Amino acid sequence: MPVGVEAWITQIPPITRAWLGLSVLTSLAVLYYSPKAAFVNMQAWRAVTNFFYFGPISLDYVFHMFFFMRYSRMLEESSFANKKADYFWLLFLASVLLLGFSPLFNLPFLSSPLAFVPIYIWSRRHPSTPISLFGLITITAPYLPVALVAFSWVLNGTWKAAAGDLVGCAVGHVLWFMSDVWTREMVGGHTFLSEAPERVKRLFGDQ
Repeated sequence: MPVGVEAWITQIPPITRAWLGLSVLTSLAVLYYSPKAAFVNMQAWRAVTNFFYFGPISLDYVFHMFFFMRYSRMLEESSFANKKADYFWLLFLASVLLLGFSPLFNLPFLSSPLAFVPIYIWSRRHPSTPISLFGLITITAPYLPVALVAFSWVLNGTWKAAAGDLVGCAVGHVLWFMSDVWTREMVGGHTFLSEAPERVKRLFGDQ
C-alpha cells in the first residue's frame, strides 16, 4: 500500500498529475517559447515544453505550483471526474489560445498563464464557495483569480510579472463562456469547445 509522498501522488487525478510531473522535471531547463525559435529555427518542441516551465525554484515558483496543483486537481475531481479526455481537451484549447496571444504580450513562458485557466474556470463554476486566503481574509470563489493576480504583482514588485496571469484569466474566461454559457444559452448542447472529439476520447479510454 502506498504511503507518504507516494500515496499523495497517486491520489492526484491523472491529467493534473502528469502536468505536475512534467513541470517538476523541466524546472531546471530554460524552455522559453517564441514563434521564431519554435517554427523558424525548427525548435518546435518549445511550443510544448514552455507550458511546464515555472521558472527557477523560488517563492513565486512555489506560489504558482501550489495554486495550480490545488485548483487543477479540484476542477478535475469535480467537473471532469471520469472525463480525462474532456479536461485534456480544455487545456489543449487553452494552450492554443495562449500560443496565439504570446507574441502580442511578449510572454516567453506560458506555464503560469495556463495554470490560471483551471483556477479561473473552477472559480466560475463554484461561485458561492468561500476561500480563505492565507488565513487572513475570506472571499468567494469568483474573486480568487483577481486576488491571486494581485498577490503575484506584490510578490514580484511589478505589474509586468502578473501580465501572464491576467492573460491566463482572459483565456479562462473565454473558454468558460464558450463552454458553459454559450453552449447552454445559444447552442443548447455540447460543442467542440465543451467536449473532446470522439478520437481524443478513444485515446484516453473515455468511451
